[in-house]
Amino acid sequence: MSQTHYRTTPDLTEKMPKVMPSILLSEACERYAYYSLMAILAVFLKNHLMTGSGDPANLTETQVTKYTNMFQTVCYFTPVLGALISDMFWGKFKTIMIFATVFCVGFLAMTLDQSYLGIICGLALIATGTGIIKPCLSANVGDQFGSANQHLISKAYDLFYWSVNIGATFSMFLAPIVLAKFGPKWAFGTSGGAMVLATVTYWMMRKKLAHIPPKGTGFVKETLSREGLMVIVRLFFFLYIFVAVFWSLFNQTMSKWVLQAQKMNLTFFNWSFSQDTFLGKLLSVVHLDTVTWDILPEQIQAVNSLLVVMAIPIFTFVIYPLINRVFPLTPLRKVALGFFVAIPSFAIPAWLEGRIASGDMPSCWWQVLAYVFITAGEVMISIPALEFSYTQAPKKMKSFIGSLNLLSISLGSLFVVILSQFIENPDGTSKLGGPAYYWFFTGLLAATGVIFCIAIQFYKGKTYIQGEED
Repeated sequence: MSQTHYRTTPDLTEKMPKVMPSILLSEACERYAYYSLMAILAVFLKNHLMTGSGDPANLTETQVTKYTNMFQTVCYFTPVLGALISDMFWGKFKTIMIFATVFCVGFLAMTLDQSYLGIICGLALIATGTGIIKPCLSANVGDQFGSANQHLISKAYDLFYWSVNIGATFSMFLAPIVLAKFGPKWAFGTSGGAMVLATVTYWMMRKKLAHIPPKGTGFVKETLSREGLMVIVRLFFFLYIFVAVFWSLFNQTMSKWVLQAQKMNLTFFNWSFSQDTFLGKLLSVVHLDTVTWDILPEQIQAVNSLLVVMAIPIFTFVIYPLINRVFPLTPLRKVALGFFVAIPSFAIPAWLEGRIASGDMPSCWWQVLAYVFITAGEVMISIPALEFSYTQAPKKMKSFIGSLNLLSISLGSLFVVILSQFIENPDGTSKLGGPAYYWFFTGLLAATGVIFCIAIQFYKGKTYIQGEED
């Protein structure tokens, strides 16, 4: 899979690179595969996981939360390996193709075996595959831009993140239905099919991509140079450790929030018109005078991705320009605002836990409101952090710095794993149960936002773009 006959520099154009539509399609399919797994993983572990003898595993909620976050921890730790492999040896394209195949094999293992053995093997392969290709995929977007069109990088990453959430929206809506109606084999099998499509799509655009060659020892020298080490230190202590706190909250929407939704009123939509009225008689002709739509607890996650798809253009073309009229809105300032915007996202579930504990079944629409706040925080934190990481990374360290950005997600999940282990009682109950669990994270995010606002006043960095002279 030699890359010597491929183009090694970006197109000299002031427009968006021609290969962007194919990149976005492949990314949407890859994210469909990953998020369809995340959408159903908590419910699968709680209700469908089997022991080696064929008996139900019967995991507790604390165990499900812990194991789900352990998987996410590995998924966002392995990007460091992917960055090292691509930047030193294989380059981004070859690394993507090989480990995308590993990704596919992981789904095959889970499709064939839903016992501990099949699931552990499958999740290990998926965590390795998805993690290693993550920094390569995001850095490869920036590699398609040169000095003439670098002004479009921000919009390109907005589109990239938009395609991520297009795939996630469909996956989080469809995967729970497939699991409920056809079982785990079909659910994991369809997710694997989406990953196969993503892999084939990426391979087909190989001649259109700019393949930035691996830097070999040049990567090591630049990384270990004073400049390279200072970039790592600055980004880690001024950005990534703070962003990790946000991800410790966000990642629980795929575990803790799903388990909370199981105790809520899941009627998402309900109307009833009397046939004594003209509208009721008219709707009764097509059997729409009474409509009730109950959703599955896992499907509420689709709200996040759908809101992201809508929020990105709103923030890009409306909210950010309005804020810019008041003060210049840099990526770091976007992140700072995002912390405070996201604070109500865990205060609402805390209130819901109190109502559930008192015997109520609050409407799932309250979780939708919580998703509005955490989605706004995600858009203001995740995309600017991704863009800022790429521009602050020296040319030979693009994938590696991208992997450190993803490592912040891993650190967030790892914090939840450690906390879950610490608060779990021997009988499976929690020392930090009910609303207290959510209030803890609400306060943690507020404190993080305040400290981050102070810290970024002292940040000093430099921008590096492919195609520009050093």
